[in-house]
Amino acid sequence: MSSASKSKTLDEILVEFSEHRQRMQEELQKVIVGQEEVIEQLFAAIFTRGHCLLEGVPGLAKTLMVSTLARILDVGFKRVQFTPDLMPSDITGTNVLEEDDTGRRRFRFVEGPIFTNILLADEINRTPPKTQAALLQAMAEKEVTAGQETYKLPDPFFVIATQNPIEQEGTYPLPEAQLDRFMFTVRVDYPTLEEEKKILATTTKDDTPELRRVLSAKAILNLQKLVRSVPVGEFVLDYVARLVRATRPGTTEAPPFISKWIDYGAGPRAGQNLVRAGQAFAAMDGRYSVSLADIRKAAEPVLRHRIGVNFQAQAEGKKAEDIVQMLLDAIAEPKVETFARGQRR
Repeated sequence: MSSASKSKTLDEILVEFSEHRQRMQEELQKVIVGQEEVIEQLFAAIFTRGHCLLEGVPGLAKTLMVSTLARILDVGFKRVQFTPDLMPSDITGTNVLEEDDTGRRRFRFVEGPIFTNILLADEINRTPPKTQAALLQAMAEKEVTAGQETYKLPDPFFVIATQNPIEQEGTYPLPEAQLDRFMFTVRVDYPTLEEEKKILATTTKDDTPELRRVLSAKAILNLQKLVRSVPVGEFVLDYVARLVRATRPGTTEAPPFISKWIDYGAGPRAGQNLVRAGQAFAAMDGRYSVSLADIRKAAEPVLRHRIGVNFQAQAEGKKAEDIVQMLLDAIAEPKVETFARGQRR
């Protein structure tokens, strides 16, 4: 096969991938009005094996968005409503003692709701840390340990969690180690006036839209492989590394406002997620190369929960999002020509 035919085949695959993504969005927006940026970030997480944390005040259809997404994908879906009395075994599963026909007793593992493809952890900050931690191994290793046995989770596997950022009573904020397991923290904001009028018009009728399934589990796995194969140039890796290192106070790479407003910066996992998100954004757009614009688009949802904003920043009205935007302005983009000359040498 010639290089020209290979390139043409690759272009066709990318066009097909972009069409899949467009059909997913069209189906999802039969139910969800607006929220295009949120939907794009959800898709990017799915195509890169990432997990998402959705933040927003009650009534913004966070749960509906995830359940509708599961309906347009031919995959397993489970929803767990997190409450203060929820136990780790309620999520992962437990060993039960059974007696067979011969009178012999043995333990049998009964799988919990985590054994699915998409797990919706609703109001995850309403359950104590012990139960929150039950998700850690599953999110990182895609497996669950119960007793002396370890069980593999289905593939693909995603955790999409929701939480209310303004409610404090009876909640347990996620520790930093658990937050770092989420690829994105996605802020779900209020709709615009036109979107809100459309929501009122469509949801007050006795009309349930018919949704089509767009992708199977096998198709999702194949698209994940495609996304991971999207090339990332040296200049993009250089920009990502400098951007992440600039979030760490007390280092020579950090701008002065970082040392002033940030207690701790992002670790290497942030850079990995920035690159993966860039690959997903490029592939969904039908491009076979990651641009700096893709990285900048991913910076806020990837970094906002990985930098520790201190009291002084809060007193001055600075949020994590504001500081990330200041970083993007402060860190100069590398010149592609410089890296091209270096490669020719």
